[in-house]
Amino acid sequence: MAKETWRLVTRGTDGELVIHDFDSPEALLRTHLQIGADDCSTDLDLRGAPVFRELIGPMPEGRTIVRYETPDVFEALTKEWAMPKPPRKRRRKTDAPTTQAADG
Repeated sequence: MAKETWRLVTRGTDGELVIHDFDSPEALLRTHLQIGADDCSTDLDLRGAPVFRELIGPMPEGRTIVRYETPDVFEALTKEWAMPKPPRKRRRKTDAPTTQAADG
């Protein structure tokens, strides 16, 4: 399936993630220098996609999105992803109290 969205994820001045979506890589070519083309992605649709100076990527995000990240975003999200998740607390089903019919 062809990639329809080219996403750039950066960090804003307030520290929040800023996502810019483009219809093609040409918009990224206006602001970033292409230094090569991807030739080893396991996602075959990404092979030949541009590689930009000072951006990490291309990487797939779903079926139709090509994602690029600034190095600080990539590092932060990778650290977050690699952190062990706290174990889920298992809830036990409580047995409903049984009521016995009074003999009468």
